[in-house]
Formats: sequence, C-alpha cells, structure tokens
Amino acid sequence: MSTFDAKGSSPPAVLVTGGSAGIGRAVIERLLQEGYEVINFDVSAPAQCLPGETHVCVDLANAADTRQAAAALVAERDVLRLVNNAGTVRPALLEHASTEDLAFVMALNIQTPMLLMQALLPTMRRHRFGRVVNISSRAALGKTERTVYAASKAGLLGMTRTWALEMGGDGITVNAIGPGPIATELFERVNPPGAPQTERIRASIPVGRMGTPADVAHGVASLLDDRAGFITGQVLYVCGGMTVGLGNAA
Repeated sequence: MSTFDAKGSSPPAVLVTGGSAGIGRAVIERLLQEGYEVINFDVSAPAQCLPGETHVCVDLANAADTRQAAAALVAERDVLRLVNNAGTVRPALLEHASTEDLAFVMALNIQTPMLLMQALLPTMRRHRFGRVVNISSRAALGKTERTVYAASKAGLLGMTRTWALEMGGDGITVNAIGPGPIATELFERVNPPGAPQTERIRASIPVGRMGTPADVAHGVASLLDDRAGFITGQVLYVCGGMTVGLGNAA
C-alpha cells in the first residue's frame, strides 16, 4: 500500500482508463483495496461504482473529449498515478484490415495514453513523483489477425520506453504490462469458448490455466507502489510463461 499523498489530506489518486469491465475493473478493485482513490475514465459506467471510485463518462477515442476530461481532472486535484488500460482489438487478416479500423484502434490505444500523459505530466514533474503503467499485450510480439492491434500495442511499448528515458530524472517511472491470455469478455468475444484456436491457446500455457484479470491487477499495483522507483522502461509479461515458452517452438 502506498502512503504518498500529493495534498497531504486525502488518499492518493489513480486515473484508470477503461475501468468499468474486464482487466480495468479488476485493477480498480485492487487499487481500492490498496487504499487509493480511483478515477475511472470510461465511456460506459460500471455496473456499480465502488466506494472510493469516481466514474467519468469519456469517449476516449475522441481527442477533444479526452483533453477536456483530463483538464477538468487536473484542475480539481493532483493525480500522480496513471494506468492506461482502455483499448480495443478489431481483429482481421491483413487483406481485410481497413484504414477505419487502424484509425480507431490507434486513437484509443495510442492517442489516448499520449494525451493523458501530457495532461498529468506537469503535476508529476512539480511533485517530482509519478507512476505510469501502460497495458500493452503479448500480441505486440506478433499474432495472426492482429495487424492493427499488434501495431498499436507495440507502439505503446515504444512510448513506454521513450517516456521512461524522458521522465526518469523527474522521479517518474513508466512501465508496461503485456497480458497473455486473460479470461475476460473481450478475450472470449475474439476467442469463443470451445473453438479450436481457443483450445490451442489454453493448451499452450505453461502454468496450465488461463490468466485472470486479478493476475494483471497484481502487477499493476506493484508497479504503482512508491517503492517501485527503480523499475522503469520495463515490460512485465503476465502470461503464464507463454512468452518464455517461445524458445520451445524453435
């Protein structure tokens, strides 16, 4: 649990994008348990807001809406922790990938983290403290039917490393988490239960089970902690050993 408090009177705040369902929901639940206040930027409201959570309806794929919501937040309080979780997939083989899909996925998966980081950066620099966790994906290493998605998540890793270099001297750490197969509604929509490709994925996980959103949330909470100040520019793959296992396929 973190004890850092920018204003000295209230629990430290974390901005989480896409926190109304899936991995983002588990992240918010874990951070609330850790004693943070959480601001949830999501176009959809959660089924129920939890004590300590504030939901702000934001169309994160829209740059103007994102800037407006971020400006209102930083005017209200100091936010020194950011979890860029919101994202979308739009799977397709290369020959079927469209420029419309590319524009939308890049707007949500790449543009939004950049805009929010720009908004929060002055406050982090003023306090000489910040924790940023970007939710990338194991698909950034390459995955069929993921031309657009993999490009966006690989781009997020590039931004993570660049920001870590630019902001390290200001006490700001920037890291990424690359989830592997996590049992969420999004995963099951793209990989239907019982489908051959889904069963192949399950069989390839070295630890013998699918990941859970709580597995990812644990990694997020660790990287947001005050004591994680010497970890920056890194990618933590929460994948049940699948990334390590790539060498077994050679």
